[in-house]
Amino acid sequence: MKAILALADGTVFEGQQFGATGETVGEVVFNTSMTGYQEVLTDPSYKGQIVTMTYPLIGNYGCNETDIESIGPQVEGFVVREYSAYYSNWRSKWSLDTYLAEHGIIGIQNIDTRALTRRLRVHGVMNGCLATEDAAENFDAASLVAKAQAWHGLVGWDLVQRVTCPNPYLWEEFQTPAWQGTGSVKNTASMDGAVIHPIEDEPKPKNRKYRVVAIDFGIKYNILRQLTEHGCLCQVVPATTTADEILAAAPDGVFLSNGPGDPMPIDYAIQTIQGLIGKTPLFGICLGHQLLGLALGAKTFKLKFGHRGANQPVKHLETDRVEITSQNHGFCVDIDSLPNSVDVTHINLNDDTLEGISSRAHPVFSVQYHPEASPGPHDASYLFSRFTQMMDE
Repeated sequence: MKAILALADGTVFEGQQFGATGETVGEVVFNTSMTGYQEVLTDPSYKGQIVTMTYPLIGNYGCNETDIESIGPQVEGFVVREYSAYYSNWRSKWSLDTYLAEHGIIGIQNIDTRALTRRLRVHGVMNGCLATEDAAENFDAASLVAKAQAWHGLVGWDLVQRVTCPNPYLWEEFQTPAWQGTGSVKNTASMDGAVIHPIEDEPKPKNRKYRVVAIDFGIKYNILRQLTEHGCLCQVVPATTTADEILAAAPDGVFLSNGPGDPMPIDYAIQTIQGLIGKTPLFGICLGHQLLGLALGAKTFKLKFGHRGANQPVKHLETDRVEITSQNHGFCVDIDSLPNSVDVTHINLNDDTLEGISSRAHPVFSVQYHPEASPGPHDASYLFSRFTQMMDE
């Protein structure tokens, strides 16, 4: 059926619905990845956003039980040039249409995604309203534009509360690679209740040398998979967990996860991180990097159209090597606001924005991009080894 994407600047795109029907609002952004749409859909960092894929054909390998980064799709809406109703992959279980419909996510196809992406690049990301013909109360362009304009946007909104876990839990996962055909990989973690038990009380499985508390600001499963592969027993805790509660668990290190939206209103997390600095090794990714920057005294700002894709070039200043990275963020730490005790470790080569920091005074470091990939390249997976080395030291 007919669907409309209306932007706050008055631009309107008409197309066809797939997935669920209904009406939704969000910040309209674009992602340049050629593959990995299921990982994009399920990344909690996209909460509050309507995601446009710039690659023209989406859905041709279906959806499966393995390529998920959270409990389900997190985006507010999904925009593609051409949805492929025919899909072929030996792992696929559902079509993309069925997968979105099952989770209540509206999709729109057959619009000019190049024109949409160019508008967002020139004018910056903007609020949008996505609606299908049968569900909108007033299915006309003017009404939908007005709804996009009336939406409050992401700045100043604490989205972490919508994606963090309700209770602490231990991360466990079947370790057999999915391509060996012995069953899908899935999260088999069990909730431990609202109390963080001392992590040293937990039996340490074979090859788990380090006990890590991961603060869940919207954590991706592949981060937990990578930490596990690097010998960490991970206890995931809600974003509101205090520094005293975490330190009482006596971890070897603390991980600060990715997550959605503006870091500034997450004041409780900033306070927690300040209470952890100097008392345990810290490693942050994405929103965790931004929150660490704020905790160290830096400032953040909103990027014009953000970095979202699987081919962002980042220079590692220590080695002069260029890493091709997976990224998904709309906010950035202001490089000029960093205190003197913090070193710049990584720079984005597209726009010279900050991509990594390290403290000279404490065992603390973070990066803006996603070394765990899913989707994307694995050029920066060495950072997980750096974290374990820091815990060793």
